Amino acid sequence: MSALQPKDGELTSTIYRLIKDASYADAIQILNKELKNSPLSRAGLSLLAYCHYQKQDYEAAAEYYNQLAQIHPEVSEYRLYHAQALYKAGSYPDSLHATQTLDSPTIQKKVLKLRAAVKYAEGDFHGVKVILDQLNPHDVDTVSNQACMLYKDGCFEEAVEKFTHAVHLSSFSPDLSYNLALCHYQLRHYDTAQKHITDIMDNGIQKYPELGIGTATGRFEITSVGKSPPLHATAMVEAVNLKVAIEYQLKNYESAQMALTNIPPRTEEELDAVTLHNQALLGMESNPSEGLQRLNYLLNQTPSPPEAFGNLLLLYCRYEYFDLAADILAENAHLTYKNLSQFVYEFLDALITGQTASDEAFQKFENIISGLLEQLRKLTHQVQNKNQNHDETLTKVIHDYDETLERFVSVLMAQAKIFWDCGDYDGVERLFQRSGSLCSKHDTLRLNVAHVSFMQNKYRKAISFYEPLVKKKYDDLLSVSAVVLANLCVAYIMTGQNEEAEELMRRLEKEEEQSAFMDPERKSYHLCIVNLVIGTLYCAKGNYDFGISRMFKSLEPYPKKLSADTWFYVKRCFLSLLANAARQIIALKDDLVEESLLFLTQCEAHGDTIPAYLEPPVNDSSTLTLHPGKNSITYEARLLRLLLLEISGWEE
Repeated sequence: MSALQPKDGELTSTIYRLIKDASYADAIQILNKELKNSPLSRAGLSLLAYCHYQKQDYEAAAEYYNQLAQIHPEVSEYRLYHAQALYKAGSYPDSLHATQTLDSPTIQKKVLKLRAAVKYAEGDFHGVKVILDQLNPHDVDTVSNQACMLYKDGCFEEAVEKFTHAVHLSSFSPDLSYNLALCHYQLRHYDTAQKHITDIMDNGIQKYPELGIGTATGRFEITSVGKSPPLHATAMVEAVNLKVAIEYQLKNYESAQMALTNIPPRTEEELDAVTLHNQALLGMESNPSEGLQRLNYLLNQTPSPPEAFGNLLLLYCRYEYFDLAADILAENAHLTYKNLSQFVYEFLDALITGQTASDEAFQKFENIISGLLEQLRKLTHQVQNKNQNHDETLTKVIHDYDETLERFVSVLMAQAKIFWDCGDYDGVERLFQRSGSLCSKHDTLRLNVAHVSFMQNKYRKAISFYEPLVKKKYDDLLSVSAVVLANLCVAYIMTGQNEEAEELMRRLEKEEEQSAFMDPERKSYHLCIVNLVIGTLYCAKGNYDFGISRMFKSLEPYPKKLSADTWFYVKRCFLSLLANAARQIIALKDDLVEESLLFLTQCEAHGDTIPAYLEPPVNDSSTLTLHPGKNSITYEARLLRLLLLEISGWEE
């Protein structure tokens, strides 16, 4: 007999046993069969509604509670549950409308609290305050709701006091601990926020070990906990996502990625919107296409994380899909005013304008910079005053200053890119010099000054900016961009400082060897790219013998060094060599031809599964589409080898 087919006389006990075991899907299956025989069964409809609600299928729960309310209008609780289910489903106007008929004195407090929750979700904060004035001011829910209003008003310190008072009125509550952690996060009291998060996690692990907290590492098969009530009761998902946000703000991206594994395991379909959003952001470097797809998906969900809209637009601009960003802005005008700050909107507008009218975009950036400079002046004055008076709010003002400065640098870099894209490096330099007094010590500015100096062939000046940035992380060179290290080595070589270049490369080689020993599966391309850039430099100056030989060395061992990015440097140099040889500008030496043929044969052997061209995150009409058989290093290496044989006159 099937486990889902109860024995005679055991129907009720079987259903309640399944509900007790949180096997709501099995209970629903049995109840649906029974409901076919008795479609108006009050018990059947009530249990079905309850099971769907516990499974967080709020639309179905609302439908069953609506049926119960129509069949039994005298039971006001059914109408209340119907309104609650609508609220949980995100149908706020329908939920508010459903509460209008609820006038029973026995449930009046619950009705008012539900209305307050609906109005809060809709952003009607004045309406929330009116309702809260009608409730018991000493009730823990009322105090908590008052704290939420303070949070929305940006009064985070006052909100902390209210939430703390609510905690004293009740026993330990994961929700209240999470709200306290969120307030401290906004105040940038990250250590205090982490303490509350730890309390939530410890409570969840102790009370609900079956949730498998911390097992979602991807190393072995795990069982999903689904959308279970214990998962909701622990506030684990919310707490872990807040921990991820803290690590992300501190730029500890690996720690943020690791923190996500503390969320109880669920399938992709069961993930909440905030987790999907954080996964999208943390996965942008490794899989930008999937990240953009997830953010697009979230944009069409109700409710959707408010941050998803702005992050999707900024990422589209980062990958230079400005037309898509403009389309998203136009199609979601209602979200523009709701989810974007004035700064972000103006910044995006200037970025998008820059694609068709660079002069107009430059002026828009100027206007933004003027506003930010005024804010920085005011904040500087506040810091000086509070420092003299030993004001306790000094830390917050300093954080506000740092945040405004970060915005200023972001706008400055976007403005400078207008000159950079035109090849006007002198214009970029003038722009940086104008703002140097304000952010001369900012790493982003110093790095870009180094890049501009490098492009102007001002190698000594480039070294003076690259060197401090690299030496700051001299014990962890693999955390430095490979391009920065490569440019520094080239600058050393161009200024006759070959020993410094060799020392840097030796340290880099040693670090890569240590990294390979600790994690044999990890691939490191830093030294490879440094050698490729140096090789490209010599090829550009016509010294193909040394430049190409540098390429040979850089890709050893082939299985670990061959990739689409490294192959790009190789094929560019080989094409330059072949073009000059075909024009008879240079003569190909036999040794170089022989070594090149062997090298290309190795690339052909190891590159059959490695794409020669990486697909962009988003495919549009302008995207180059290659036949799958041609998009491999093997295919391109074979073509280069055949061209070399033909031009050199060699026979294979």
